[in-house]
Amino acid sequence: MLRRKNLADELSLPHLAENSITDQNEISFKSLQENKGILESLMNDYSKVQIEDPIRPFHEENLQKIVDNVDYGILRALQGTWVSYNHNGQNDKRLVGSGIHTTIMPSPGTNAGTIPGKYSFECEEYIEKLTFDLVPGGVRNRGGANEQFCGAVKYEQSIKSVNAVKDSSELKYTPIHEENGMYLWLSDIFNYAATEKTIKEDRGIHAVSPTNPNKNLYKSGYEDETLFLIVNDLGKEEYVTLENLNGRPYLAILPSKELKPGAGQTGPYFIPDYSISRSGVIPHGSTITLLGDLSSGESGYLVKDAPVFPYGDAAWKYDHLSISRTMGGAGASETKPINLDEAPPKWVFETLDKNNDPQENRIYTQRILAHPLYPYSLRPDLRLRDSLKGEIVKNHVFIQMSSKNKTGAQGGILNVPFVNRFVTTVEMNMRMWIETVIEEGKEILQLQYEQIIFFEFDFGDDGGTTSWPHIQVNTLRKIEDVSPEQQNLIEEQFPTSHKPASSTAGSGCPYHKG
Repeated sequence: MLRRKNLADELSLPHLAENSITDQNEISFKSLQENKGILESLMNDYSKVQIEDPIRPFHEENLQKIVDNVDYGILRALQGTWVSYNHNGQNDKRLVGSGIHTTIMPSPGTNAGTIPGKYSFECEEYIEKLTFDLVPGGVRNRGGANEQFCGAVKYEQSIKSVNAVKDSSELKYTPIHEENGMYLWLSDIFNYAATEKTIKEDRGIHAVSPTNPNKNLYKSGYEDETLFLIVNDLGKEEYVTLENLNGRPYLAILPSKELKPGAGQTGPYFIPDYSISRSGVIPHGSTITLLGDLSSGESGYLVKDAPVFPYGDAAWKYDHLSISRTMGGAGASETKPINLDEAPPKWVFETLDKNNDPQENRIYTQRILAHPLYPYSLRPDLRLRDSLKGEIVKNHVFIQMSSKNKTGAQGGILNVPFVNRFVTTVEMNMRMWIETVIEEGKEILQLQYEQIIFFEFDFGDDGGTTSWPHIQVNTLRKIEDVSPEQQNLIEEQFPTSHKPASSTAGSGCPYHKG
């Protein structure tokens, strides 16, 4: 978990306290640009939480102040409407389709256990509108002695494929994806110790029974002491309080039934092992929860210069390819890769048979390498790399998230019965870069992402399950930072049918006043 270094700032942020969320986001980025930079101002006060770091106490009288100063972390930079932006290193900066998606689905006529290796493959360019909206007020998660206030950011995503109409220069835009959900900044942990008020209000409290043999040990008149059974100096068993235990061995513990004021102060304290979560609803019938964090560079979480992507042989990494090891790998491997910055191998355009493809590895993936969008059809994130050509990227923040982490807390995916039966969705991984681009002496934020969803369907020749990657990548900028032509295209293809709810309206979920 990351949090602001200065504890005082967590409860007293002047740039938050003076403005509503709407006003604040209209003026804050302007002031940040005029000073030390957008991402620098957002990230320079964060550090990784350690067990020895001080934990702030929660007091009811501070509730409104905490809610007003909720922390959104790097997610604050997402506020606004983002749209496709790509010029592939060209000066004209025309928008054709900045996004690339690859989709692999079961071939018509197939079912689990029938002829293996038959699948439908699509790879298209797409345009996108992605809107983020900060949820006012901290979302309060109450866990007794532990409290967490999350900064919530709603998102809505609309995607349309871009295809050229035959015998025409006209482009056709076809809806292919809708999604909405919420990102959470998992920070602001508090210790809420018991008080005399909470003890009496939240359940009531029973007086010690006059028949209790240990009634004299409870000085308050309530069973709020832990008792220890010992053998005293006379060789008899008796209960004593912790105060009178004095390091003597004990035979049994009689736990307290009631709390004392201050209970919970000594922990254990909760430290989340991830700083960001994403929950999403996808209309194909899946809901996702991803957990992740910022990746640290040599100088911290704000990484200098542009993201680094591979070239040539180094680009052959299965974690980012639209084919998996279980698909045969096109007959290649990481020790004998295909150079993705050269023309495809000759066999890609040959008729394959048992002589030139004895293992049937190439026939499995031939069409992917022969696709007009190659090498993006094989490794889509190379489009992100090429979209950065000619740009001056000052710095960036790198976020990695997954539904299936190697250690610690786990996210997950739930599917409707049809998806579970035929195209089980088992895992989703996401990489996201928030970048500062310098153009004409001005800072512009840019967003790039790669997300990979793994499907499982049908069997291999040996009965094994095949993993099929579905990949989406795109480069976006805020709508005010793209050309008027691009703005007009987005407004034409993604019309707003209704006015969005005011971002200053209360969400209703942080807490109840009354």
